[in-house]
Amino acid sequence: MGCRRKQPFPPDDTPEGAWAHVCVALADDRPEDLFAYLEDEAQWAVYTLRKEHQAALGAARKSYPADALKPLEAELAADAASKDAPEVFVRIAKARGWLTRLRKDLSGLARVERDGDRATLVTARGNRIPVKRRTVGIWGLTMFTAELAVEAEKATRDRLRIEEAAKDYAAAKGK
Repeated sequence: MGCRRKQPFPPDDTPEGAWAHVCVALADDRPEDLFAYLEDEAQWAVYTLRKEHQAALGAARKSYPADALKPLEAELAADAASKDAPEVFVRIAKARGWLTRLRKDLSGLARVERDGDRATLVTARGNRIPVKRRTVGIWGLTMFTAELAVEAEKATRDRLRIEEAAKDYAAAKGK
């Protein structure tokens, strides 16, 4: 089963259906559509990244001097200005080569190995793609979750550090 075009999709509450949607999103160059097919934890991490980068940059813009603000703008502005979490995911996925990695497997599925709310999609090329049933019932890719979760935790720590520095800059200006 590769990318389905004329045939009806299997339902996306099956691993096969979720994979069919992933394939079509990649084939049609709509990477933002992949966001719906990430597991819940991965989506939450991306929402956290966006929110934390917005908050950190907002705090920095209030009191950071221009020379200290410039590198933060370069690092955080794209996520902070993004319209939504799927846009943040696409930026990260492109930067890390995730889309290219997924495109290599558009050959289709050889089989699906199920284990409760988890499954492994085995592609025709022999690659194994882990998926997990989401709380909304559809299946989501888990292969990016660990990296996204680490980035979200880092973004939270960075925001706290930036807010503390912003307070220090504001206090220094007040003297």
